[in-house]
Amino acid sequence: MADGGSRDRPEPQPRPLDSIDRDILQILHSDGRASIRSVSERVHVSRANAYARINRLIDDGVIRGFGARINHERAGQGASAYITLKIVQNSWRTVHEQLRTLPGASHIALVSGDFDVLLLVHTPDNRALRELVLTRIQSIPEVLSTRTLLVFEEDDLEADG
Repeated sequence: MADGGSRDRPEPQPRPLDSIDRDILQILHSDGRASIRSVSERVHVSRANAYARINRLIDDGVIRGFGARINHERAGQGASAYITLKIVQNSWRTVHEQLRTLPGASHIALVSGDFDVLLLVHTPDNRALRELVLTRIQSIPEVLSTRTLLVFEEDDLEADG
């Protein structure tokens, strides 16, 4: 089994979230472009309070960032796959850093069970997917084996907000 270590910088101690914090998170989760004014009105606090709370949630690492939800097929990434990897014991950090640089890598997780790593990738087509797996991933020395699971249809549950 691969090691699970933490990042180099220490995570801040989590502070308890109150109902206003949770409401702010729900609003920003469903609309990351919501204005401070809109958020403050919806949770019934001043704009200064909403601004301070959002900044605290960012500083505390609760909010990791803001981004667009992509329709990969419409963006020219018509082939998606989950790739499972068995890796050399204690090589998670090394493998993780190499997987992060792969084109189309969308999600990487260290997991327990029959394999060590679960990787979600999006590529333009099956030929590019094949090239990614056979040339890039399987050439990582710490990768012992891979299994590719093609995605036929997917539903981004986070997009439903």
